[in-house]
Amino acid sequence: MNWINKCKLPTTKAIKYEGQPYFTPESLWGALHATFNTALHRQVNIEVLNELSPKPTINWIPFSKEEFRQALIKCNNSSAPGPDKLIWRHFKVILNQDICLSHIINIADVCINLGHWPNHFKCSSMVIIPKPNKPAYDNPKSFHPIILLNTIGKLIKKVIAERLQFHIVKNNFIHPSQLGGLKFKSTTDAGIALTHIIRLG
Repeated sequence: MNWINKCKLPTTKAIKYEGQPYFTPESLWGALHATFNTALHRQVNIEVLNELSPKPTINWIPFSKEEFRQALIKCNNSSAPGPDKLIWRHFKVILNQDICLSHIINIADVCINLGHWPNHFKCSSMVIIPKPNKPAYDNPKSFHPIILLNTIGKLIKKVIAERLQFHIVKNNFIHPSQLGGLKFKSTTDAGIALTHIIRLG
């Protein structure tokens, strides 16, 4: 597969981190890991959740085949696979069989009912690629990490995200000025909102 072949990288010196050059794979991984995963193990103050006003609860309805089929349609066949090596084109053929789709839906329903996300879905591969047109490639910040997750977990997350977004928008759980990551919202909406605020003074 072309995506796993070696790429011709730009000329670079040894990557430096905190003033020290790194040469071995172990030391390079440590430098890149410290750069890209700075939020790892950071303490989170969950007390901020107490400031939220209580909202009415609803029962979680089991997933439907149509939800998964709609999510699959939007998946790009050329996307690189994760550790399971399963690409979307193959997955669409597999889940075209109702019995296979039913098994995936059962897994998704059990994840919700148990409140558990399997470790298999958390496994990932990180690919480090150089950012284009950098004057030098001796700094970890001149590179960009791409995280590749297992395909089944990604599909289930897409369906969950789609349903959650529907509920939060329907019940006005999200601030009107929130535009990022929402369906039918774009940079054009953000630009119009910003222009409106500026003209208001």
